[in-house]
Amino acid sequence: MNAFTVDGEPLPFLPGQTLAAALVASGRVAWRTTRDGRRPRGIFCGIGVCYDCLVTVDGTGGQRACLVQARAGMAVTTGEADDE
Repeated sequence: MNAFTVDGEPLPFLPGQTLAAALVASGRVAWRTTRDGRRPRGIFCGIGVCYDCLVTVDGTGGQRACLVQARAGMAVTTGEADDE
């Protein structure tokens, strides 16, 4: 089974899925909040334009989950507000 971790928990994915697709497939539609107002954010545009789906991947912040292909063993962390 292909899996990466999200906040320390394993999350399976299908080959070719982006991180956002795997998160949504698992039922997780929001994975961070904005600094101002703590509004939930997840995938919105799905093409890398809106920056709503930011995550940290293997220690590198500001990665758009809708553009990053899932790979086995990746460490993804969420919940870090980088906008507004």
